[in-house]
Amino acid sequence: MIFSRHMIVAVAASLACTVSLAQVDEGIRKKAEETCGSCHGPGGAKPAMPETPKLAGQQYEYLIHSLKAFRDGTRESPLMGAMAKPLSDADIISLSRYYSSQSGLRTRY
Repeated sequence: MIFSRHMIVAVAASLACTVSLAQVDEGIRKKAEETCGSCHGPGGAKPAMPETPKLAGQQYEYLIHSLKAFRDGTRESPLMGAMAKPLSDADIISLSRYYSSQSGLRTRY
């Protein structure tokens, strides 16, 4: 099989993107565990306390809305307000993407 130069460049670029996405995903997972893991558990699926909600599988838009509300003080919680305060919009989007992609809230009927 003969490969054109363009095909080889396209495959190489695709592999580079895959490695970069894996590194980004690992960075998001690490940030999530450092920021939220002690209360919401690994992957947001096993909270430390019964009253702490599971984040795993939660709706992406809901997580963004909630984190911004905690950060801005429109949703009150001393603990969550303090945790969300230093988060940038990019952090909130990344954390919301991470937790919404985790399994945990989905149930089988």
